[in-house]
Amino acid sequence: MISVEYAQTMSRYGAWQNESLALATDSLTDPARREDRGAFFGSIFGTLNHLLWADRIWMSRFAATEPPRMASIAASIDETDDWQTYRVERRAMDETISDWTSGLTTEWLTGDLTWWSGAAGREMTRSKPILLVHFFNHGTHHRGQVHAMLTGAGLSVDDTDLPKLPKSS
Repeated sequence: MISVEYAQTMSRYGAWQNESLALATDSLTDPARREDRGAFFGSIFGTLNHLLWADRIWMSRFAATEPPRMASIAASIDETDDWQTYRVERRAMDETISDWTSGLTTEWLTGDLTWWSGAAGREMTRSKPILLVHFFNHGTHHRGQVHAMLTGAGLSVDDTDLPKLPKSS
């Protein structure tokens, strides 16, 4: 279904897009970042925090990394308290994802993963490839929301097209 190369490419894409959105968001005031813009997680900052939270929870399941600070999806909008902390922790998470995908093997992509889902309130088991596709799609989905909110705030945001992903160095 998917390959190690897919995961590595999507890791690079996610980090590229996370940095692009953060650079655009840097130009906003803190109240503008936190303004409720009608998105599912309310604000630009809330949505970005949710995405960081989700990346942390999935990486804790995939690679036994540190789980997120907040205990639930509802609280995920407060994963970090301030913009500078978010910036540092987002870069660190992107590096964690990159390091993990760099060591990913075809063998890991076989079989299932079982975890406790707080959202479902039960243990769940799903195919690892499906979960990894979900992991990357989830990020793309929420980054798209942030892109729309930034555009709505009058900012010019960089391109998001995967074929424009800069070549790795």
